[in-house]
Order: sequence, then structure tokens, then C-alpha cells
Amino acid sequence: MTDKRATAADVVAELRSGMTIAIGGWGSRRKPMAIVREILRSDLADLTVVSHGGPDVGLLCATGKVRRVVSAFVALDRSTPGGPPAALLEPFFRRARESGAIEHEPLDEGMVHLGLQAAAWRVPFLPTRVGLGSDLLRDNPRLTTVRSPYVERGGHLVPAAAGRAGGGDGAEGEELVAVPALQVDAAVCHLNRADQRGNALFLGPDLYWDDLMLRAAPTGRRFLSTERVVATGDLAGEGCVHQLRISRMMVDGVVEAPGGAHFTSCEPDYDRDEAFQRSYMEAAKSPEAWDGFRSAWLDIPEDDYQARVRAGAR
Repeated sequence: MTDKRATAADVVAELRSGMTIAIGGWGSRRKPMAIVREILRSDLADLTVVSHGGPDVGLLCATGKVRRVVSAFVALDRSTPGGPPAALLEPFFRRARESGAIEHEPLDEGMVHLGLQAAAWRVPFLPTRVGLGSDLLRDNPRLTTVRSPYVERGGHLVPAAAGRAGGGDGAEGEELVAVPALQVDAAVCHLNRADQRGNALFLGPDLYWDDLMLRAAPTGRRFLSTERVVATGDLAGEGCVHQLRISRMMVDGVVEAPGGAHFTSCEPDYDRDEAFQRSYMEAAKSPEAWDGFRSAWLDIPEDDYQARVRAGAR
């Protein structure tokens, strides 16, 4: 049995400036914030971040760690009293994007999925109809189109004329968008439960592409944090087999980090800390507010951060 338990500092020690890092979760939901905060305390810089972005991306932009963001969105989930959930554009990402401090590669959510899948399968791209006729082809120079090598005949796909020697009827295949593989150097995710070998469960409503991010990353740089490390035999009692989507073959390091997704949600263990998120959003309004937030919450060790959260500080 391989014990892959590590600390957040161990994980960050495996990262290098200039790397492309995939960060799991979605918006303000189950983000590996303890590892993100450890990155903030490090001297890492010039990072490219692939993420369904939330405060992970915002904090990394605010602290000058990011050169480029690849995403379909960067937003904060928000609960509204008596109404449906809402989303707000991440304020620190917005500031960095509008000022030109970072580059942004826009994609559709389906394209992010396909790009990660292509990287996980180690193929250069995957085709899709997503994005045809949209401004994505104008705004993202890495996107291009390809012709399908197949056409439909009598309800069946057959090789198109252009892809077969000797002619045919001259028909061309359909034009499709070619989504390039989202090649990453490392991936970090947060799961509800894991064993010491890296098998892990999500217990909330969605996996959020964490499995594809881990598969896309190279061996040696696939990491997850978890609310609790349990014995392998106890995983079955924590959830159902359908939630055991992360296997030890996809993970190189496991960080036990109770509260490690705070202030994002980690259902069913805890909800998003709405009061803290409001404080975070207020911190974007002025340099003075940001300096106060940073000194109170980011320039401190993780144990102190968690103690302040438990004490109800906001």
C-alpha cells in the first residue's frame, strides 16, 4: 500500500513558476482553497490557470500570480434571500482582465470539457459544433475549424470524397470546431473523502470535471485535498459507488484539509460562507480594503486561518 498523504506545502513545492495548473471545483463550489492559499504564500508567479473559475482565480489574480486564464467563466455563486441562486462576475478577475494585467482565453463550458477530455485521452483536439457562428472563433485565436472526414449516406457515416483516393461524388464533410487539448502541468482538486492512496469520493451534487483535470495532468503532479482521510474499507460507508470517481491511479498526493474549500461550499459537509464572501467582495472596492483583507486572512498560516473561521471572524 502506498501512503500518498502530504501537506499543502508539499504540493506547492512540486509546482514551478510558469506552469499551467488546472484547479477543480466550479465557481464558489468545492474549490481547493487551502492549496490556493498556500500558492498565495509562495513565490510562484507567471501561472496559467485552467478553471471553471471563482475566488480561486480571483485571489491568484489579486496577488499577481497569474499571467493567463483559460475558462468559460470566472464568477462567484451567491444566495439571494427568498430567490434563486445568482452569479456575479469575479471582481478581482474582472479588474485584472480589464486592466490588461492578465491574458484570457475564452471558451464555452462544453469546449472546456472537450479540451480536458482531449488532454486526458492524449489526443491533440476533439471536434464539436459548439461555437460555430459565435464570437469565440474571433476572440480565441487558438480555435480553428476542421472538415469531418465522413459524410452521411443512407443513415450511415462513410468516408468523404476528400478523404478517400479515387473520387466519390465530391461531397465534403461537415465543418466543425476543433477544440485543442487543454494540456496542463499540474492539477489540484478538493474532494469530500479520500483514503491515503488517493481514492476519493465527491458527496455533493456534481463532480465538476475534477476527474478530467486529474487525468489531464502528468504523473507526479496530480493532487487533491480532502475534508477527511478515511480507511479504504470505510469509503463504501461514506457514499455510494457512483460517487467514487477518483481512483488512486489519478492521484499523486492527498492533503487532509478540514475546511479546505472555505469559503466556497463543500456540500454536504458545509455550505458556502456567504458572510465571508461578502467581505471578500468588499475587499475589491479599494486598495485599503484589500490590504486589510489580505493581512487578516491571507498573510497568515492556514492553521490560523481555520482557527479564525471556527471562531466566527469575518
